[in-house]
Amino acid sequence: MATMSNDELLEILSWLPAKAIHKLKSSSKLFSELPETPYFVAKQAENSLKKDRPSCFFIQRDDTLNHNDHVELHPLPGEELSSGVPENMLQFIASSRLKILSSSNGLLLCLHGTELFIINPATCYLLDIPLPNHLQQRRNFPSVSMTLECDSDDYRLILFDNEEWSSHFDCHVYSHKQGAWSLRKNRFFAGSRNLNFDKPVICNGAIHFISDCYRYLAKDSTHFRPYIMSYEITTGDEDGSVETKLLRVPKEARRGSHDDSCNMNIFKWGAVAGHQTICLVRLRKRVFTVWILTNYESSSWRRILKVRVKGMGLVEQNPEIRGFTVLNGYLVFATKKKVYTYGLTSEKYMVLSKICDHGCESRFVRFVPYSDTLRPCGIGAKSLRPYLQLRKHDQAEKIQYNLKIRYAPNSYRKSTFLSFFFFPASLDFQFDPGKVKEAKGFGIPMDLYNHRLFQLNNLLLQ
Repeated sequence: MATMSNDELLEILSWLPAKAIHKLKSSSKLFSELPETPYFVAKQAENSLKKDRPSCFFIQRDDTLNHNDHVELHPLPGEELSSGVPENMLQFIASSRLKILSSSNGLLLCLHGTELFIINPATCYLLDIPLPNHLQQRRNFPSVSMTLECDSDDYRLILFDNEEWSSHFDCHVYSHKQGAWSLRKNRFFAGSRNLNFDKPVICNGAIHFISDCYRYLAKDSTHFRPYIMSYEITTGDEDGSVETKLLRVPKEARRGSHDDSCNMNIFKWGAVAGHQTICLVRLRKRVFTVWILTNYESSSWRRILKVRVKGMGLVEQNPEIRGFTVLNGYLVFATKKKVYTYGLTSEKYMVLSKICDHGCESRFVRFVPYSDTLRPCGIGAKSLRPYLQLRKHDQAEKIQYNLKIRYAPNSYRKSTFLSFFFFPASLDFQFDPGKVKEAKGFGIPMDLYNHRLFQLNNLLLQ
């Protein structure tokens, strides 16, 4: 019987999600070292990019606040045993009131107030990202869109900003490899409607946004009906041909789109005729309709589903749809308390399955697709494990965000509130977890809290 070489074994293991790899750590010395081996880490992240299929999804409240205090992670069908993140990481994200903006190749782009973070919840690492200079003095971002895109050797943050009442937006790109923001020469034209900037879709080297549906433009307006705008992000900035492209939504989708019950969103679909494409989902008068974009140049669409909610087989009486997305060929949607999948492809076409219950007590919820990988956050990332270990001994209910920020105004902070308070292992301060006391509800040791507060006061006096 032929034996398998270590190289062959590592190749097979590199296709597993991070959770499954961590489960193997206790099996042998070789397996225990895998999550820390640079070659294997890079290979596992690269293979996850090739698969391009999320294994889980985050669900959180969908609102305009720059923070969020409730987040859940649930595996997709078939991924229940192999994918996920440590439970204390979910507690950390929720208690720190981090809002998840987007996810790519196992990394999360998170926002807290006016601070940005890259987090890998599977490896428990965090990296704070500086904002562009012109945004650092703002208290909120009402007209800013941010998303994360990873490739095999770098990741980028793409930010659209409009400081004026204009349909043209600046595009700022942060490359982690370069460690700096750059402003692209070609501005993004949004048209006359408001775009759903919080739900971007990156496909075929372009970022796409769908407009709203409300009736506030004149009938003779070019943008009277809803539309999709795309903007190339892979072409070099020196290419003057980079421009915004308008994609028409299907004619059937335009009919009745001004109805108050109409909600349309776009999502990444997968390959059609050898090319990646997007899909459009409309919910109107409790009817789901789904189309796939089949020809980019001519804005041609093919309808693949039209079904009434009451005809989907839900046990709930008069369910209220709180949010929806498309993942791995499934329409995934949430009602007030539950999350379901509904098949869109031949294998599971029009088959309803319940995934889980959820506790997002909100009128609208938001899904963020996720795949757990070993991908590093980048140079300068800090381990959250000391803080997570500390939380095992300290049962404080929540971090008191308002108190913390009051002691650390943006103009004086030399590190984020998270890295300042919650990385004792990386600072010149020793503490005994067995002697932890609650520090004014912060969830940190009293002596560490006093030490940090003393340092903050010194900063304020400088």
